[in-house]
Amino acid sequence: MRSALRGLDPRNADTVARHLVAAGGLLDEEPELALEHARAARDRASRIAAVREAVGVAAYLAGDFAEAARELRAYARISGDESYRAVLADCERGLGRPENAIRLVNEALAAGPEEEELVELRLVEAGARQDLGELPAAALVLEAALGGRPTPAGLGHPDLGQLRLAMAYADLLADRGEEELAMEWYVAIAAADPDDLTGVSEVFSEDEDLGDDLVEEDLAAAELADEEPVGDDPESQQPGTSAAAGTAVSDSDESDDDFADVTDEQLGDVTDDDIEAEVAELLGETPPPVERDHARLFQEATDATPEQQPPTH
Repeated sequence: MRSALRGLDPRNADTVARHLVAAGGLLDEEPELALEHARAARDRASRIAAVREAVGVAAYLAGDFAEAARELRAYARISGDESYRAVLADCERGLGRPENAIRLVNEALAAGPEEEELVELRLVEAGARQDLGELPAAALVLEAALGGRPTPAGLGHPDLGQLRLAMAYADLLADRGEEELAMEWYVAIAAADPDDLTGVSEVFSEDEDLGDDLVEEDLAAAELADEEPVGDDPESQQPGTSAAAGTAVSDSDESDDDFADVTDEQLGDVTDDDIEAEVAELLGETPPPVERDHARLFQEATDATPEQQPPTH
């Protein structure tokens, strides 16, 4: 990336680098704002592969699947890197074209992908089959990826890829109405995933909320029957609630002042010194530090796969 930026006018290279650093810092928490910065970088350096990659990844995480597909195809043409095939297939799902997603998956499978990409492709394929209402076919895809005839007891201590496949399989079982078996899988996944990398803990949180709702229903029925409710006062029972905080997308005027709109609060613990140091490193003005306190932008192509959000499923 440093080599590519050296081909730009120095002032333009500095601005592009700042937008890329901002996009990388905002990607997980505010993908819409990250996309604005990535677009601003593209407007100044559209022929640089890493810039097109940044736009594609941010667009994917922000839910703009059409732009994500365009930018990641452009990135593949410029760089020759085909590592985003699963993401491109998932974009087809997001655009309501599961048949195209399956076609892209089959093309990628024929090329002999690596194990990590293979997991992503199988997840997308199973999701596309579900989109088409082909639940038995989706189950066969996931069962084959899990080794054939999988059981919760046989899950053991798998890697993250296998855990994600197991999570998708459990979700599929729940969708098919096999709640008891699905719960056995969720319990096995939780035992094998103490760091909750799969997000399986949310399943149990939802189950607790359901339990609260059932308690309230029972108490309401008792009141209607003029019976004395047993247990806590009904007014003290609160149903489970959840809230989703939206993210504001700032307008980018695509000028040198765009980066100034990103505050330290938006970037978490990143300080002005951190930003200046990373921009300088991108421009090749300083040797890379031994250790960095915040995430670097797209160190590896696989960092921006659907494992991030929205994950493929």
